[in-house]
Amino acid sequence: MLGLERRRRWSDEEKLAIVSSVGIDGATVTQEAERHEVRRQQVYAWRHELKKKGLWSPDAGAIFLPVDLPAIEDMAPGPETVPSVPVELRLVGGRCLRFDSAMEAAVLTRLIRALEKA
Repeated sequence: MLGLERRRRWSDEEKLAIVSSVGIDGATVTQEAERHEVRRQQVYAWRHELKKKGLWSPDAGAIFLPVDLPAIEDMAPGPETVPSVPVELRLVGGRCLRFDSAMEAAVLTRLIRALEKA
């Protein structure tokens, strides 16, 4: 015989405390599960259960701090526009794409995808 199985009862408050402790000071689910002598899967199950009951939210405990940013008019002017330069991009399959560095990223992405499909 392996011994008596230990079955514990956890209150919602205890479950909430364990689930909420994940992430504090970098604590992982594994670390918190080991600390409380439960399996990782149990912590995930509690998280799901508490969400369904409306007792836990991933945003719970979030703190919003006021940020004082200078108005755009108050900011120093940025550097002058950088001159564009020619760029050569070697793609898989030996293809070469030449374009101007001022090309918009979205346009360049569509162009690369079209070339990869061709």
